[in-house]
Amino acid sequence: MGILDVVVPQWYHFGMAMTVRLPPELDSALESLARLRHTSKHALLIEAADRFARQESKTARVLTSVDEISAEYADLLTRLEDA
Repeated sequence: MGILDVVVPQWYHFGMAMTVRLPPELDSALESLARLRHTSKHALLIEAADRFARQESKTARVLTSVDEISAEYADLLTRLEDA
């Protein structure tokens, strides 16, 4: 246990808020979208971050699969290239 564990309570770190500084154009677009969807900019940012994280994870899985398939079928792929 470090000194910060004693000084800063554990609850302080759970679900901590953060400040996001957006360029004015993006903030305006987000404000308009939030108004249209009857939600908050906060909710939209959470949704966007969730989509991004899932998409990046999916992309990584696809690239890993492609690497595995390429390695497994390297001979076949070479023969198809030469055909």
